[in-house]
This record gives sequence, structure tokens and C-alpha cells, in this order.
Amino acid sequence: MEAPTPKHTCLKLDLQESQQPIFVKGTWFPSRFELSITDGRNAWICSASEDQVSDRAAQWDQPVSEYVALAERYLGFQHPDSVYGFADAGDGYKRLSWTFEKEGTKLEWRWKCQPSPNSKQTTAAVLDFLMDANVGLSEEVVRKTQSFERLKVEAEKCLAQSEKITNEKIEFESAIYAKFLGVLNSKKAKLRELRDKLSNKEVAGKLPEEEEASSEQTEPYVSGDDKSEEEFLKDYPATSKDAPTIRSRGRGRKRGTHK
Repeated sequence: MEAPTPKHTCLKLDLQESQQPIFVKGTWFPSRFELSITDGRNAWICSASEDQVSDRAAQWDQPVSEYVALAERYLGFQHPDSVYGFADAGDGYKRLSWTFEKEGTKLEWRWKCQPSPNSKQTTAAVLDFLMDANVGLSEEVVRKTQSFERLKVEAEKCLAQSEKITNEKIEFESAIYAKFLGVLNSKKAKLRELRDKLSNKEVAGKLPEEEEASSEQTEPYVSGDDKSEEEFLKDYPATSKDAPTIRSRGRGRKRGTHK
């Protein structure tokens, strides 16, 4: 079974009490870790074995993996709410410490670091790691920048294509609307024409019927001149005085003719 690949971190740690900053390089394994510390002139190392980490984790009632992860969190990046220290511990030793809060209680972890057998080599290893990390970050920045530029070009192309499609859609909708409006107006004109023709037919059909109906309801007028004398006499109220007069007139006419 292959051993897990360790993780590496490097922290520029600003200390309290006007101390010059130090660089802390960490190499992290699942159950142990190693630290290389330099201030540019001197260097120190700390090799936390599995037994030491297990004892410290047991003291804090933590699993080993959680203990290592918490140490990596505070030594991989400087936390502004944590108080870091790098104090003398005698005989050239240093004590690296940092604070953190757990369940409302402020705790402090300390690890004793011994002077490096070869300070220049330890310092060079830290600087080489920083240089490699810087080169890697620069290359990553270049790749990200190039990727961003490609994405920007693609985005501009997509935007132009989207604008083109939008304009074509607007033109298509305008053309369809114009055609639809022309067809609608044509249909309306035909409907008005049919309606006018239907109205004219109804009016033309009603006029002869009204004239025929009026002629049937009107009685023929007969003037008084057209009545015969006999009908006139019938209608006239006759009296006893008038009767002889009429007869005498008739007789007188007869005598006159004989003469």
C-alpha cells in the first residue's frame, strides 16, 4: 500500500512584540507533521511523531486526524483572532504557540522546536519551496488569465450571436405581424362589403312588400259626382213634402213635350 502524499504549506507569520516575521513551512501527514522555521538567518525544526501527536490529541480529547487538521489550519494561514508566539525556550530552542477558541474557551497549543542542524539548508529549503510556489502561482495566474481571455472572447461571440438572433427575431415578428395585419384588414374589408351587400338586398326586398301591402289596405275613392241620381235619392232622406214636388216636376215635363 502506497503512503499518502503529504501536503505542504508555508506561512509568513507576523509575531507580536515587534518581533521580525518568520516563515513556517509545514509538511502534513495523516497522523503526524513536520515544521521548518526560519527568520532568514537562523532556522529551527519540529518533528512531531505519531506518538507525540497521539498523546497531545488524547490530552485534548480529540481524534488524531482532527488534531492534525486543526494544527494545519492555524499554521497554514495566519488567523487574525489568534495570538501567535515564538519565544525562547533555552539552549537555542524556541517554543511556537498559537491560540484558538473551542466551545467558548480560549486554548493555546505549544510545540518546542530545536535548532536546525544546518540552518542554511533549512532556510534554503523554505525559500526554494516559496520560489516553486511562486512560480506555480504565476503559471496558474497565466493559465487563468488566458482562460479568462478565451472565455471573454467566447462570451463576446455569444453576445453578438444573441444580439443577432434577437434582431432576426424582432424582424421576423415584425414581418409576420405586418402580413397578419394585411390579411386581417383584407378580411375586414370583405366582411364590410358582404355586410353592405346583405343590407342592400334586405332593403330592396322590403320596399316592394311595403308597396303591395299599402295598395291592398287602401280602398278605392269614389267621388260624389260618380253616384247616380237614383243612388243619390236613396241616400238622401226623403219627406212627404218633397215627394209630390218631384212628381209634379216630372208631369209638367211630359205635358210640355206633347205640345
